[in-house]
Amino acid sequence: MLELLQARKMAEHWCDAWNRRDLDSIMQHYTDDVALNSPFVTERLGNADGWVRGKDNLRAYFALGLKKPDLHFDLVDVLLGVQALTILYRRETGSLVADVIELDGSRRGSRVHACYAMPYQ
Repeated sequence: MLELLQARKMAEHWCDAWNRRDLDSIMQHYTDDVALNSPFVTERLGNADGWVRGKDNLRAYFALGLKKPDLHFDLVDVLLGVQALTILYRRETGSLVADVIELDGSRRGSRVHACYAMPYQ
């Protein structure tokens, strides 16, 4: 079982990769068959169900997000579950975000729910 200190290090690496705009490092955190649900998927891709499925599709979706010039994630906290963790962070917009991530046996995200507080941006 994942320990809180390990989960915190994973979350720090993930936030750092986003802040450096290092797509390869970001993608190391996900399985090939990952599924991600986010309100931004509906907005940016027009997928009414809010899902992006598969690592290649997720990579393309994240590449869109990395184009935002002032993009920045500040890690707030990490919550630990059984084969899951939640990364709580604040976006450059001020919005609080919780990414709830189900992990596979290699501790990579296989299913993700991105949940946004207001302001939703």
